[in-house]
Amino acid sequence: MVSETKAKVVYRELLKVDLVVLRLVPENGMPKFQTGQFLTIGVPIPAEKKIVRRAYSIASHAENKDYFEFVIRWVRKPLPGRVTTELFYASVGDEVFLGDPTGNALQISDTLPNGQKDNRRVICVGGGTGLAPFIAFAKHFHDTNDKREVVILHGASYVDELSYKRLLTDLELESEKVGRDKWNFRYRAAISRPKEYFNRSWNGHTGRVESFFKPDKKTGMSPVEEMVGEEITPDNSIIYICGYQGTIDGVIDSLESKGFVTEHEKKDDGSFGIKFESYG
Repeated sequence: MVSETKAKVVYRELLKVDLVVLRLVPENGMPKFQTGQFLTIGVPIPAEKKIVRRAYSIASHAENKDYFEFVIRWVRKPLPGRVTTELFYASVGDEVFLGDPTGNALQISDTLPNGQKDNRRVICVGGGTGLAPFIAFAKHFHDTNDKREVVILHGASYVDELSYKRLLTDLELESEKVGRDKWNFRYRAAISRPKEYFNRSWNGHTGRVESFFKPDKKTGMSPVEEMVGEEITPDNSIIYICGYQGTIDGVIDSLESKGFVTEHEKKDDGSFGIKFESYG
């Protein structure tokens, strides 16, 4: 039997016609959960006379005791999703059903196999709404005063799909202001369709988000390595990826020659350098 609780929509921000931020508050209070987890949202489908559920990554962090936040894309082709469509028509005050937070694919690694603290650089790679769990990461590391270096890389087709650009830019500016010894954060975005008219103002990185890991033919350094100022290795960095399988495969392929392996293919000593979650 599915364990669920009712929740109300308390905030709704339409970022564009097919992208929305929602905040939900469970009627029995916020449950404990781990940053990086996901949960199911259930909505009644009148035509089917039943509740239909779908899993969504949680964009809020575990230290937030006020609400769950989600950033949701309304995919309408080839057919619109039933749950997503209902959520896009939801208004503040409407009720939905929430399952229990679950999932360990993107839970933060705090300890190495030898029991020592994991102080490696944290590099988060989000394609589209795959950014959601890494918004939670950024807020978690910030609010817990974690001194690890955090890098968030986000890929989108259009500039108006960079859903948390202001927040992430502000976090990087704060890092520069207070000093990286106190808060060490970097953010970069990539636009995959730079030649389209709507993206004419974009002057940042172009290509899919996994291209941040492609080495330059002259220098041998990838854009992310040039940003952090050193070669990325499994000893100094751990990579978290959320997005389509193509994005995940692209990052893994680029890092394989450097000795990175996934959590599912741990080395003999139990170590790994990549964790990922695919949504398609």
